[in-house]
Amino acid sequence: MFNDIGPLELVTIIVLAVLVFGPDKLPKVIQDVMRTIRKIREFSESAKQDIRNELGPEFKDFEFEDLNPKTFIRKQLDNEELGLKEIRNGFDLKKEMAEVTDAVHGRDGGASSSPSSSASSSSSSGGGRVDMTKKPETPGDDDRPPFDADAT
Repeated sequence: MFNDIGPLELVTIIVLAVLVFGPDKLPKVIQDVMRTIRKIREFSESAKQDIRNELGPEFKDFEFEDLNPKTFIRKQLDNEELGLKEIRNGFDLKKEMAEVTDAVHGRDGGASSSPSSSASSSSSSGGGRVDMTKKPETPGDDDRPPFDADAT
């Protein structure tokens, strides 16, 4: 319940409780708080059991933790029926990124081993190749700048 409370924070809470309630009333206050927490837990468990009984036998394995979106998605993705593990294991990200990089830089990824097929593929795609490198554009003498110099 209080997983993220450190030792310094715990000591601070204890000191404040002693200062607020006093050392003689503190045990009674702790008992009252514990009794209230126990009643809330019992009420919660009773409500969960009533909901399970009302849903019927087809929802006997229903867990309220599954209503958390992260838990629901994790449970659905780990489902063996979807075959996602095979897809995830068959996907090599480094290989895919290398192929994309080679395609962007215009290099042959090593798919063809004969020089005649690589020469024919480079000659057929060489004419329609687009240069993707960034080059600074120099405006011509008659071109107007992209902004109005008088307005600035």
